[in-house]
Amino acid sequence: MKNIILASQSPRRKELLELLDLNFTVEVREVDEVFPESLDVTKVAEYLANLKAAAFTNIPSDTVVITADTVVVLDEQILGKPKDKAEAVKMLESLSNRNHKVITGVCIKSKDQTMSFSNTTKVFFKELTSSEIEYYIENYKPFDKAGSYGIQEWIGAIGITKIEGSYFNVVGLPIQELNERLATVNF
Repeated sequence: MKNIILASQSPRRKELLELLDLNFTVEVREVDEVFPESLDVTKVAEYLANLKAAAFTNIPSDTVVITADTVVVLDEQILGKPKDKAEAVKMLESLSNRNHKVITGVCIKSKDQTMSFSNTTKVFFKELTSSEIEYYIENYKPFDKAGSYGIQEWIGAIGITKIEGSYFNVVGLPIQELNERLATVNF
C-alpha cells in the first residue's frame, strides 16, 4: 500500500478519509487559492484542488497526495467562507427556501501521474427563519465553511429537506467516488 498524504487542514476531510480505513498523514502546503475569473463556476473546485496538488513536487514513488476543495454555487455565483456574522447571515438568507450546488474537486497525485475529478450534489433548504439563522451562527460559528453552513451540523438537521447526490460530498470529500478512483488507478 502506498503512503497517503491528505493535503487538507479540514478536520471534516480527515474524518471522512478515516472512514475508508486508510492509513494517511496530513501535510499542507501554502497555496494562494486564486482562480481565473473567466473560469466556469462548475470547474473552480477541481481547478483549486489541482492547484493545491501542484504545490507537491518531488513526491516519493511510494506516495500518493490527495487534495480537495469545495465550493457552494447559488445562481452561478460562488459562496465562499463568510468573513463575518453579517456575511454569514446574508449567505444563509440567500440559501433559504432554495436549492444550490455543492461541488467538491479532488486531485490524486503521485510521482508519475495526476488525476482529478469533481462531484456535484444538489442541496435543498426549507425556508429558514431569522431566529434559526441567528441561533446557528451564534452556536456553530460557520466561518470556516463554504456557504456558511455544515450539513452535518444543526442547520442541516433542521433546514435541509433533501439532497440529490453524495452527502459526504457536501461535508467536504466524496469518499465513495474517491475510494473507487483510488482502487482503479495504478499508482
